[in-house]
Amino acid sequence: MRFLVVGSGFAGAVLARELADHTDHCIDVVEARDHIGGNCHTHREQETGITVHTYGAHIFHTSDLNVWNYLQRFTEMMPFINRPKASIDKGIFSLPVNLHTINQYFGKKFSPSEARQFVDTIRRHDIKEPRNFEEQALHFMGEELYRAFFHGYTKKHWGCEPQQIPASVLKRLPLRFNYNDNYYASIYQGIPRDGYTAIFERLLDHPRISLSLNHRWQPSDGQAYDHVFYSGPLDGFFGHRRGRLGYRTVFWERQIETGDALGHPGINYPSLDVGFTRRREHKHYEYWKQHEKTIVFTEYSKETGSKDEPYYPKRLAADKALMHGYLGDCLQTDRTSFLGRLGLYKYMDMHQVIAESLSLAREFIAALASGQPRPIFPEAFRRSLS
Repeated sequence: MRFLVVGSGFAGAVLARELADHTDHCIDVVEARDHIGGNCHTHREQETGITVHTYGAHIFHTSDLNVWNYLQRFTEMMPFINRPKASIDKGIFSLPVNLHTINQYFGKKFSPSEARQFVDTIRRHDIKEPRNFEEQALHFMGEELYRAFFHGYTKKHWGCEPQQIPASVLKRLPLRFNYNDNYYASIYQGIPRDGYTAIFERLLDHPRISLSLNHRWQPSDGQAYDHVFYSGPLDGFFGHRRGRLGYRTVFWERQIETGDALGHPGINYPSLDVGFTRRREHKHYEYWKQHEKTIVFTEYSKETGSKDEPYYPKRLAADKALMHGYLGDCLQTDRTSFLGRLGLYKYMDMHQVIAESLSLAREFIAALASGQPRPIFPEAFRRSLS
């Protein structure tokens, strides 16, 4: 048999490697860009020597030991704790919102219990069942903290009013009544010593895997294969026949300086008076190296046009209706599986993408051996639809 994997990000690369390791079949991987790794691609910036996260900073985190161990087969992970800051009119504050943020913002010296009681007096108790991002924030933390740290940033990042965004988006962001400024609650966190691109090179380094770059998916591509695994944009697979799903994309202004520019890996800018969303100083992501120069990327967000690379599935109400139509189309396809953030039109972190690709590979291999129907979606995604 011969299989086609569309996309060389974590979804496609992990799936291809699992098929190569656990079957005797050949796997062709095609990638639309001129490099592997999808949006996790890294490269060595020539003038500074700094490893740059080409499409924005990626900090790996997971509490899944199996995923953590799997990743470390292909790289050495250096410890890294994500502690972003926010720059607003009143100063520089720690994110996520924690006891230090609350005390600094309100000029207080609250203990954890006092801060919890205080926030309880300012949050909106009349909102019993938050219907959207803004109502969730007001119910969670009150008007002032929401306006200072989330309202403007959300509008700039998503390009719409917070009332249009699902409440579940804010539920991913913690509010802490201690001084813990670790953005993630995951047990294992880090950044690969050699950059992310080296991981993809090692994943795809197998005699049964062949790679073709600068190859954008065409419907005719699958005709010569026994099965296709598609991790590109869901609507793109079907030629956008139902319409285009909503995505946000990002772009950057690049600035090289001498020394240290921000003094920190990343600072968010929530104010609507500032046109960009955040700034990232990439040399701080490889703290184990010394660099004389530095490079800062200023990030902007915009709606994804027909020639832009999609980054974040918006999943607004109209998008979800369109998405379900396309998912129904997926069920009618022959010898095709869909995976990854774009292929499933679902926001996922890197560890979730890896876990779903490992699961899909196991289920697919078992189906081949038993003659059972091949899975169209990863098991976790199927459960989320039921």
